[in-house]
Amino acid sequence: MVSNSSSRKSFVDSSIKLARLYGFQGLDFSWVSANTSSDMSNMATLFDEWRSAIDSETRNSSQSQLILTAAVPYSQYSESSIFPVDSLRRNLNWLHVMAYDFYMPTRENFTRAHAALYDPASNVNADFGIESWINGGLPASKLVLSLPFYGYAWKLVNPKDNIIGAPASGPAISNDGEVIYKDIMNYIQRYGANSVYNATYVVDYCTVGSTWIGFDDVEVVKIKVSYAREKKLLGYVVWQVPYDDNWVLSQTAYANGGNRQKKGRLFLISILIPIALVMILLGVLTYYFRRVKRKKGGMVHVAKKFKYKANHMAAAGDFNSNVPNLMVYTFSDVEVATDRFSFENKLGEGGYGPVYKGVLPDGQEIAVKKLSKASTQGFEEFKNEVMLTAKLQHVNLVRLLGFCIDREEQMLVYDYMPNKSLDSYLYDPIRRHLLDWKKRVEIIEGVTQGLLYLQEYSRLTIIHRDLKASNILLDEDMKPKISDFGMARIFTKDEVEANTGRIVGTYGYVPPEYVKKGIYSTKSDVYSFGVLLLQIISGKRSAHLHGLHENLSLLDFAHELWTEGKGMEFMDPTLDDTTSSCKLLRCMQIALLCVQENANDRPTMLEVSAMLRNETTAVAIPKRPAFSTKHSEDEQKKSSLQLEICSIDTSPITQVVGR
Repeated sequence: MVSNSSSRKSFVDSSIKLARLYGFQGLDFSWVSANTSSDMSNMATLFDEWRSAIDSETRNSSQSQLILTAAVPYSQYSESSIFPVDSLRRNLNWLHVMAYDFYMPTRENFTRAHAALYDPASNVNADFGIESWINGGLPASKLVLSLPFYGYAWKLVNPKDNIIGAPASGPAISNDGEVIYKDIMNYIQRYGANSVYNATYVVDYCTVGSTWIGFDDVEVVKIKVSYAREKKLLGYVVWQVPYDDNWVLSQTAYANGGNRQKKGRLFLISILIPIALVMILLGVLTYYFRRVKRKKGGMVHVAKKFKYKANHMAAAGDFNSNVPNLMVYTFSDVEVATDRFSFENKLGEGGYGPVYKGVLPDGQEIAVKKLSKASTQGFEEFKNEVMLTAKLQHVNLVRLLGFCIDREEQMLVYDYMPNKSLDSYLYDPIRRHLLDWKKRVEIIEGVTQGLLYLQEYSRLTIIHRDLKASNILLDEDMKPKISDFGMARIFTKDEVEANTGRIVGTYGYVPPEYVKKGIYSTKSDVYSFGVLLLQIISGKRSAHLHGLHENLSLLDFAHELWTEGKGMEFMDPTLDDTTSSCKLLRCMQIALLCVQENANDRPTMLEVSAMLRNETTAVAIPKRPAFSTKHSEDEQKKSSLQLEICSIDTSPITQVVGR
């Protein structure tokens, strides 16, 4: 598009019209994947024409002139060309210098400072990048330094070797290792970790077991803002304010901004001046382009990984003969249905990989789950989900339509769930109102019936092992469907429990016997159901700390309020159970029974169902929940052994060891 003059004109005119329509004060452009001389030439032409159009529009209207800005890489030098500095200087009000994501755990097998201000051994640092822009002819007064309010987590090879540059085996905590500042602070508080400041790179890092996190804390933000002031840069921009922890970093940046703040022009973040972040050209979102670069940087690794997968597929054989009721889709089928896996069709991303909406030729809407190159899951999980889901038929389980292994891809095709997942409602301050108590009771009942089918009424006993709010999908009628059976395991009816050395699942939903000993049973899913039930009635996340002093886990907080007779203080205030036979406090008591430390103390799903459906059924008094901080000092020491195999919030547990 950018190489065609008529397309450029259409784009420029429509962007200005859109900005005026919504009352934006400006336009912010991003094309950080541009790296050829042709790209740079076209970019320069676009900016010339864009500025001319903005000037013309201003002369012919009574409105103030639109601001035009752009996000650019940390340095003016791309892989094979140089950014058009002259055009940028003439046409842009300022540039956001994205001085972050220099290193990521999906690419480097060593811990690194992803947003280093300095690096004595390399040119990959913010100071070198800023100097390159200035030396290239761009005034410092047109540069804005980007501050990342997030960090990256690596999995250490040796927990005792935890300095910057220590050997690592990939990302920790999340699929790509990215962790927002708020969650880093929660992680540090939860595990009593100490943050270490490194003055050489100007970065903070902390270590918990084998998890190493590099990030910008208060001291680093102070130094970077002071650096921007000393270099006479226009200011700084944050990616992004919601990642902050109670405004700590934002207030630090503001307090160290100097006298230029009085002019109102030292920019903390674009929300302080309503400039439109408009999606343009190949995509405006920096996050999107970081992924493009990430994939590009790992090309050799991906090629090896594909070869490995192909060998596994060949060894697995043609398992389609075992699932004759499933469709086998070609890559072209799925590519056409999803509009080439377009960004607009992306529904989200989980531990397996991205999920896209698609439409088949007959008009049927589908959801396509595509294995991510950085996923810790592989062909065994893919095969497991295909083989298992094909055998399960229940109204409260998501329906698998087919799969695709064409072109060495691993894709699963499901019925499309238009209302997405339960977590997108529970934790959203607006959307949570769409789930009144009647609807939540129906969701609780649906999940209960789905688990009953898996544990009691199907031919085999199925242990899901990753039951959580994001794996509960909602159809057009808001009916729940349990999804994601990649981690599930099959028991015969005479088996009680099993043991594994490969711990999978999501921290916060996983019971203690599984975390500590690798033991899983039907009571594992009962525990996960209890956590989910507490989240449904409260609208609270399991990873956050709660209580007056914000020092209690969700389970401890619920148990404390229950024992004090203050259970209603735990509930989502939007809920009213007055006209319902299913009461909030009864659900809370049942949930607390499900999350007890000892698996034998937890009820079966049959007992849970009976207690939920029959208000006359007796409900026992719950003991203290698992992982309670109220236990003795010895218990606290024992629980610290979890650290090396757990992650936080909705991130999958990542340790993999031999069986």
